[in-house]
Amino acid sequence: MRWMLALLLSATLAHAEGETAGDFDYYVMSLSWSPTWCALEGDARQSPQCDPSEDFGWVLHGLWPQFHRGYPSYCRTAERPPSRLMTQEMADIMGTSGLAWHQWNKHGVCTGLSAPAYYALSRDAYGKVTRPEVFRKLTKPVKVPAQVVEEAFLKANPGFEKDMVTVTCKSSRIQEVRVCLSKSLDPVPCGQDVVRDCRMKDALLDPVR
Repeated sequence: MRWMLALLLSATLAHAEGETAGDFDYYVMSLSWSPTWCALEGDARQSPQCDPSEDFGWVLHGLWPQFHRGYPSYCRTAERPPSRLMTQEMADIMGTSGLAWHQWNKHGVCTGLSAPAYYALSRDAYGKVTRPEVFRKLTKPVKVPAQVVEEAFLKANPGFEKDMVTVTCKSSRIQEVRVCLSKSLDPVPCGQDVVRDCRMKDALLDPVR
C-alpha cells in the first residue's frame, strides 16, 4: 500500500507542475485592442502602455500553444527564464515588459523553445498578420458589430478563412482578435473551444489614443 500511495503522490505532484513542454497541436496568436485594455484595466494601473505617446492599437497579447481541445500551461522546462532586457525588448509590440514575462511564464514554457526563440517566433507571428489600418483611423468611440472586426481582418489577410479567426468581447467592448496558426505559422482552423465569436451587434471600439 505504501508504494501505491507514493506513486499516486508522485503523479499528483508531476501533474501540478504542468504538462510536457513541446507537446501541443497549434498556436493561437492573440491580438489585444490596447484602448480596450487601458479603459478596463491599464488606466487604473497607470500602465505606460496607456500613455497617449505610445500610440498602441493592436498589441500582441500572446502566442499560445494549443491542443485541439484545451491548452497546456506552466509546463516543465529546462530552459532559462528571459532576462529583463529580453522582456523590455518585446514591449514595442506587447505594450509592457511585464506582459512579455507573464506570457513566457505561462505559455512560452510550453513551446519547448528557449526564451529568445519564443520571443523571436512571437514577433514573427505578429508580423505575419496584417492589422487593418481602418481601426487606426477612428477619431472617436464607435459601436460596431463584432463581425465587422472579423471581416476586416479576413479582408486584410486573404489567406485566412472564417474558422481561422475569432473576435472576443469584454464588458461590451471589442477585446481581442485571435488567429490560429500552425507550428510553422501558417493559418489553420481553430479548435471548437477557440472559435467562440463575440455576437454583439453594438460592441464599443475606442480609438487609438
